[in-house]
Amino acid sequence: MERKGRVTRISGSLVVVDDLPSPQMYEVVEVGEQRLIGEVVRIEGNRAYVQVYESTSGIRPGEPAYGTGDPLSVELGPGLVGQIFDGIQRPLTRILDVTKSVFVVRGVKLEAVPRDVKYTFKPSEKLKKGEKVGPGDVIGVVEETPLIKHQIMVPPNVRGRVVDAVGEGDYTVDDPIAFVEFEGDKKAVKMMHRWPVRRSRPFREKLEPQLPLITGMRIIDTLFPMAKGGTGAIPGAFGTGKTVTLHSLAMWSDARVVIYIGCGERGNEMTEVLEKFPTYKDPWTGRPMMERTILIANTSNMPVSAREASIYVGITIAEYYRDMGYDVLLVADSTSRWAEALREISGRLEEMPAEEGYPSYLQSRLAEFYERAGRVVVEGSPERIGSVTVVGAVSPPGGDFTEPVTTHTRRYIRVFWALDASLAYSRHYPAINWITSYSAYVDLVSSWWAENVDKEWRSLRDEIHNILLRENELKEIVRLIGAENLSEPDKLTLEVARIIREGFLKQNAYDRIDAFTSPQKQVRMMKIILRFNTIARKLVESGVTVKAIRETVDDVLTDIIKSRFTISNDDLSKFDELESRLVEKLESLAK
Repeated sequence: MERKGRVTRISGSLVVVDDLPSPQMYEVVEVGEQRLIGEVVRIEGNRAYVQVYESTSGIRPGEPAYGTGDPLSVELGPGLVGQIFDGIQRPLTRILDVTKSVFVVRGVKLEAVPRDVKYTFKPSEKLKKGEKVGPGDVIGVVEETPLIKHQIMVPPNVRGRVVDAVGEGDYTVDDPIAFVEFEGDKKAVKMMHRWPVRRSRPFREKLEPQLPLITGMRIIDTLFPMAKGGTGAIPGAFGTGKTVTLHSLAMWSDARVVIYIGCGERGNEMTEVLEKFPTYKDPWTGRPMMERTILIANTSNMPVSAREASIYVGITIAEYYRDMGYDVLLVADSTSRWAEALREISGRLEEMPAEEGYPSYLQSRLAEFYERAGRVVVEGSPERIGSVTVVGAVSPPGGDFTEPVTTHTRRYIRVFWALDASLAYSRHYPAINWITSYSAYVDLVSSWWAENVDKEWRSLRDEIHNILLRENELKEIVRLIGAENLSEPDKLTLEVARIIREGFLKQNAYDRIDAFTSPQKQVRMMKIILRFNTIARKLVESGVTVKAIRETVDDVLTDIIKSRFTISNDDLSKFDELESRLVEKLESLAK
């Protein structure tokens, strides 16, 4: 029997529904004659406060509202990769094809996973009559894209004995591929299932994140590394390069699946993603980027209320691909706009505000989101390890890192890439401040670098970082007495720091060579800079001035700085030639 109530009051995106039998928190309710999608956010007896995820203009008191009995859920199955969805997982490209409108028509409902596409299903050995199967067991494979082999898994709420199964062939996501019986209850297993967005998917064991997420960005990979399954934030004022940094992470990281959530940023930024991603090639495979990317767009001109849901839609899809054994990167641009949606919803509910008008539960919502990241042993067989890495941009007004969203975010993340307005205005990109940024994963990922790239990585990284810290200390002294009055060793520190800043930390996201730096090239760049530091320091100790050293090797230092543009990842032997020139000139000074 259909559960039906009536609209009694409308306040922006919040609709009050009376006489709805037995409403449940977070139940999906379809509001009005157009059946607009909403979610119950407060209950008072048979009165439900419904947060509608579409424009409520034109809805009148007295219109019907229908309870579905289901929580807000996403469709999970083949066909997600390469698509762009809105904040509640409606496929925007297909909505355009159907409605012929550049705007999302109110009340339109289309399946997220296409029902008319047939996929070639290859069953696994587990899919045999009489076999016992449980949550997470892989029962077959579909090639979703050339980069993603989509593992068809038994849904988390299904277990039992296979009583019937299909063979290899072409099927839609609605076709049953197996029937599983448990205690007399027979269930059909399809290639697609649904999962509530506000409930994290189960896993067997959570692991320490020890593998670095290689991004090709030198300041991140070397100084402030991110681990697969880790959490990070990129806070910064307007114009400091948050979006470009997130684009670079999404494009060049070695995550197998990328989910990009545009939650509240301007529409032109998502347009740039849509235009550029199909043209970029994955540096790890040479295939188009969109073959491993899912986009979720809920920009500033789209419903504010759906912005809050978009974060949960994205993280649920990320957990689904994690369960297949993939490393997933989720980037959210920006969590500040998501927090503003929380503030607006809280205001509609007339809740008591906390700091700066945000709801008192802001920090718990942030915790719920970031805690769904992690590297885990997933349920089912065969045994698989997958990860969800979460990076959120934060847009503090005026670059004030003491505002509530930034402050609470720092409590739940382990990597903090602080963008600096002064660096951005001086055209130093990425504008990540090496003094205020930090990473708690340096110790954890050091063993991977030592085993796979270079045993000296940790000592090289620490020496580079210490030189930059010492330069920061010397800046205060320079302001007081001037650079010319420093000791020669301190002058050398400033010179080496300049080379590190210009030749290593700066990176051009749009340059063909400089956009992505392999781990091997990063180590070679560090080694040649520190080789100069070691030899030059010995010369200074023997009485040679820094000015004389600079004049002697100025051309080589220029080539070292330019090496980020001139030496590709495939031609690192050129560093040998550069280093021999450097050593030869410095040794001539010693004589």
